[in-house]
Amino acid sequence: MTTKIITHKDCLKHINPPGHPEQVARLEYILDALAPLGLDIIDAPLVADDDLLRVHSQSHIRAIQAAVPVSGWTSLDNDTHVCPDTLTAALRAAGGAVQAVDMVMADEAQSVFVATRPPGHHCERETPMGFCFFGNVALAAKHALDHHGLSRVAIVDFDVHHGNGTQDLVEGDERILFASTHQMPLYPGTGHAHETGGYGNVVNVPLMEGAGTDAFRTAMTEKVLPAVDRWAPELLLISAGFDAHKADPLAGMELDETDFSWVTKELCKLAKKHSNGRVVSCLEGGYDVSALAASVVSHVKALRG
Repeated sequence: MTTKIITHKDCLKHINPPGHPEQVARLEYILDALAPLGLDIIDAPLVADDDLLRVHSQSHIRAIQAAVPVSGWTSLDNDTHVCPDTLTAALRAAGGAVQAVDMVMADEAQSVFVATRPPGHHCERETPMGFCFFGNVALAAKHALDHHGLSRVAIVDFDVHHGNGTQDLVEGDERILFASTHQMPLYPGTGHAHETGGYGNVVNVPLMEGAGTDAFRTAMTEKVLPAVDRWAPELLLISAGFDAHKADPLAGMELDETDFSWVTKELCKLAKKHSNGRVVSCLEGGYDVSALAASVVSHVKALRG
C-alpha cells in the first residue's frame, strides 16, 4: 500500500492581504519539498454540497458565497479574508479531505496527505475564523461515518492552536474522538482540559509556551495515544499543523521535524492496530515556510513508513 498526496492548483489562488501569515508560499514550499519523494499527486475535487451540510448550515455556505468580491478582499474578521478565488480554494480543500477518505476506504492508498489551503480546524458550524472557512477534517470524519458506514473514527490535532472549529463540529457526535495538543494561552482561547465533549469524546491537552520535545511527547504518550487506543478507531484522521515548530512566528512552542516524525509514526502504529493502517492527514497551520516544508516532508515520510 502507498501514501498519496492530494492538492490542487486552485489552492494557490487564495490570496490574503500583504503581510498575512497564511500565504501562497506555504503551499508552494510544501509541494516543492515533496516533489523529490515521487509520490502520486491527485487533484482535489470540489466538495459536494451534501458533505458540507453534514457539518455546516446552508446559511453558512451562502454567507461565504455572498462574501466573494469581484476584486480585492472581503474581511470576515481581522484574520479571515475572502478574495475572488477563495471560495473555490476552500471547496477544493474540503473536497480533498473527503476524497482522501474515499481513497483509503477503497484501498487505493494506505495513507493520504491533503496538501491544500485554506486550513479548516478553526471554522465552527456557523462561523468562519482563524483563516478557515469550512471544517475540512470534521466533514471528512462525518463522510467516513455516514457514507462508508464506519462506527468510530478519531481525529488527532497537533497544531499549536486549538482546533475549536473541529471540536464544535464533532463534540456532540458519540462516534468521533477529537484529541488535541496545543499551546495555551493562545488563540483562539479554547481547549481547556475540562472540555471533554458530550460523550467524553474530547481530549484536550494544553501545553505551556516554551514546551518542547519532552512535554509534547509526554502529552501524547500519557494522554492522546492511550485515548486513541481505547477508542479503537476504524479510521484515523490527523489535523497536521506544524506551527508548534520552534521557528514558527505565531506561537511559542519548541518542536522540530523529529517530533512531527515521531508522533506520526506513533499514530500510524495505532492505525495499523485498529484501522487496517488507514490514515488521512490534512494540512492545517505552519507559518515559517522553510520549517513548514521540512516538517511536512518528515511527516509524509513517516506516513509512508
